[in-house]
Amino acid sequence: MTDLIAPVLHPQTEIATERFVLRPLRRSDAGLIAHYTQDRRVAEGTRSIPHPLPPGASEAYVNRAISSERDEDVWAIDGSANKLAELLGVVSLTRIEPDQSELGFWVGAGFWNTGFATEAVAALVAANPHGSRTLFAEAFQDNPGSARVLTNSGFEYLGDAESWSIARNARVPTWTYLRKMA
Repeated sequence: MTDLIAPVLHPQTEIATERFVLRPLRRSDAGLIAHYTQDRRVAEGTRSIPHPLPPGASEAYVNRAISSERDEDVWAIDGSANKLAELLGVVSLTRIEPDQSELGFWVGAGFWNTGFATEAVAALVAANPHGSRTLFAEAFQDNPGSARVLTNSGFEYLGDAESWSIARNARVPTWTYLRKMA
């Protein structure tokens, strides 16, 4: 019998892009996270955000994201240096295996069709902070915008699947994507 070894978590670094910085979440982000994810369209575009958002949910999310025992690295898309909002959305990596991670992202509805999601995902892929050989991601089939974000960042279509959406309280058809890293 072998013991499972928990992944070694390293401090998250900031990743600069042309219009914003990807930075680790901080407690002060909870309010904007709650504000953006109260929008049913944002919540229904994810697997894990409930709608309506229960009291304290965004604070609990931030606390998990900054915990030394976290299983997911979450970066705020912070545009404050360029006179944009301090939090435009988030992008995350969850380690699946030592050399594989799953990428996730969402942006506030007011920032849709601005290229922020594509810029954030491309920056995270380029930085590859987990040192992954393979990145996985998915998009709900009724959200072609998220699928474009992934293909614009070099992800290739892998196949169809289904994922549970808490906000929709249902299984939702997905497109699954793969990005092989150098």
